[in-house]
Amino acid sequence: MTGFTREQLGWTPWLEPPAADELTDEHREALVDRARAASPYFRLLARDPRILHARTVTDNDIFHNADGGLPRAERELAATATSRRNGCVFCASVHARFAAHHSRRPGDVQRLLDEGVHARQDDRWRAIIDASAALTATPGELTAGHLAALRAAGLDDLEISDVINAAAFFNWANRLMLSLGEPVKEEDR
Repeated sequence: MTGFTREQLGWTPWLEPPAADELTDEHREALVDRARAASPYFRLLARDPRILHARTVTDNDIFHNADGGLPRAERELAATATSRRNGCVFCASVHARFAAHHSRRPGDVQRLLDEGVHARQDDRWRAIIDASAALTATPGELTAGHLAALRAAGLDDLEISDVINAAAFFNWANRLMLSLGEPVKEEDR
């Protein structure tokens, strides 16, 4: 599977995850959201419940913490840009759907998927995408110039922190997912 899309995709692991009915109470607690037991990715990560729990709590805090910072749409935009830059088709599809939904800007999100991180965007989205893509390449690529562009686009310190957290977390998450399996069309699962 190669094309970036907002369609719902499946994911096939290269290592066998435990079956949903094999998960223990410790595994289910680590999932945080028990519905994640349906996902082969999360069942595979459940092999180490402590790490999965820490990963999920971090993910939830980055994307769902409503105590200030970036709107959810722009947190999802940072994750989408990171996933697009890393070539993680699965994560890009998930976060592009959320970014399009929460921003009500599906055309801009689709352009990011179709044309990549250098696609035309407004100044605010351009600054978020550029900072996310730079951090994704290597932390040293994120410069004071990126921070200045974020500030010029109207982001405060907490919002800038959210861009960095979303991009850094998804840089790691993409690489983990890309190391453990591959996306598939939902009907091919």
